[in-house]
Amino acid sequence: MDTLGSMYNVISKRRGRVVREEIKEGASIFEVEALVPVTESFGFADVLRMQTSGQASPQMVRSHWEVLEQDPLWVPQTEEELEDWSLEDKTLANNNLAAKLVNRTRRRKGLHVVDKIVDKAEKQRTLKRNK
Repeated sequence: MDTLGSMYNVISKRRGRVVREEIKEGASIFEVEALVPVTESFGFADVLRMQTSGQASPQMVRSHWEVLEQDPLWVPQTEEELEDWSLEDKTLANNNLAAKLVNRTRRRKGLHVVDKIVDKAEKQRTLKRNK
């Protein structure tokens, strides 16, 4: 049963959700049907086998499309929106899942991605040495 816990852990870390569970009669096979986003499925089989010590093996089939509720290009404009999102600046890089997925795909394909390299930079003060 430790294998099932590891399998559910791998599925949930990849933003997946379990749809159906079934135990096959006459055999010690437990079948799980889960939905995992395509962007999270890269390397899924290797991680699943590693975490379950080879006791679980996936069979992946494309099922359907789902639309994310977030807009990857949305930027908060008002103070109220900034407060609702509890953001200190106008970047949604860490809070917008859709923007993360778009940027990850653009990087993988070698397309231009605008990244903010420094957050909250302050001027560096240098101390003079008095001789």
